[in-house]
Amino acid sequence: MTFLKRYSWIFLYVCVLAALIAYCLQMGKERSVTVDQDKVTLTFRHLWTQEHDQPILRIFQDVVSQYQEDHPHVKVNFEGLEQTIHREQKLKSEMVTGTPPDMFVLFGGAELEPYATSNRLMDLTDLVAELDLEFRDLHLWTFDGRVYGLPFEGHAEPLYYNRRIFDELGLEPPETIDELFAVTAALRAGGYIPFALGNEDLWPGAIFAHYLMDRYAGPELIEQLAYEGKSSFYNIGYLQAFEALRKLAEDGAFNSNAADLTTTDAIRLFTEERAAMYVNGSWDITMFRDPSGASDFEQQIGVIPFPVVSPGQTLSVTGGYTIGIALSSNLTEAQREAAYGLMKEIYTDEVQSRIVYEGQRLPSMAIPIDPSLAGPVFVQVVNLMEQVEETFIAYDNVLSPEVNKTFLSVVDRVLKLEITGEEALRELDAASNAYWKLRDSR
Repeated sequence: MTFLKRYSWIFLYVCVLAALIAYCLQMGKERSVTVDQDKVTLTFRHLWTQEHDQPILRIFQDVVSQYQEDHPHVKVNFEGLEQTIHREQKLKSEMVTGTPPDMFVLFGGAELEPYATSNRLMDLTDLVAELDLEFRDLHLWTFDGRVYGLPFEGHAEPLYYNRRIFDELGLEPPETIDELFAVTAALRAGGYIPFALGNEDLWPGAIFAHYLMDRYAGPELIEQLAYEGKSSFYNIGYLQAFEALRKLAEDGAFNSNAADLTTTDAIRLFTEERAAMYVNGSWDITMFRDPSGASDFEQQIGVIPFPVVSPGQTLSVTGGYTIGIALSSNLTEAQREAAYGLMKEIYTDEVQSRIVYEGQRLPSMAIPIDPSLAGPVFVQVVNLMEQVEETFIAYDNVLSPEVNKTFLSVVDRVLKLEITGEEALRELDAASNAYWKLRDSR
């Protein structure tokens, strides 16, 4: 009797455990019966995590949601990652290991080439032909005659200026570099920050560098350096450009804390009228608009090209169709079919119209634009792109990732007055030579 009392709790525990195991096994069987073996899952990584990206994010969320509703056998894991982390860290390592997302936002040009070369991207040439899509420009997405990604928007990087501040101080928008220095001095004297700059991510400061490099040395040189490995960064034109960049920093053309601010912080300096000018992409236009309608700031903005060295020099604007979507070459046949279906829903006139009117972005496809619906700043950008003689791609999209890392670094240090223009160009040459030597050896 004592024995039974002593060990009865063990017997009870074994019975409960056995019952629990039996229940779990039965549940497992029931789950295995209800699992849809035909369910197709796609991962779709975007980079619309900033405030100015919210209109574009909403558009794509709507497209993805509708596609899943219309195709219940498809599950799209739609997730965002901050742009720099996605482009410079996560995606690069995933491409090395061959484990990229199924669909992802990609930048064309130099960023696409190594991924296409290593067969990490799906060839979309047949999809473009099948859908009979008319894109404005696909050259940044084409490698060896094949298409490896599709742009969903275009952009321009003009100079935005506050007309009210310029009128207050009796200033004309600068057309030449010398006029730019004079305007900068007048704005400082008038109590304004000349240029709002948030350079935490480094690339915003590089916009000033590539404009000055283009103005002093012309457009051909960067093509030779980026695509042929010819010539040298250390030349008289680029030296003048970096000296001009350093002089702007020395003259107080930028807010003193630029290295610690985001582009959103810089836009706030501009919209609060503490800074008179702003240089960045047309993707920021939505941030100039007051959702409440209480402010007419959007009406005060003028849009012009970045100044040239001398009157009569060819006017050009940084811009193009660099932002798009690519697919992994690892997709199964079922995933490829699902991804193609989603791409067909993304690249439509309806979505392109929403990108224009809601997102204030340039369309990548040939669709008509109604100026009365597009907004005053957007219309000025579109008109500017039609008026300028040339456009060119931002240098951080042209240079190889290895050289671009040095480019962004030296520009940042010149703006901080830590190095001279000569030192910056010597570093760029060293990085370029190392890159081409490695590339040639491969």
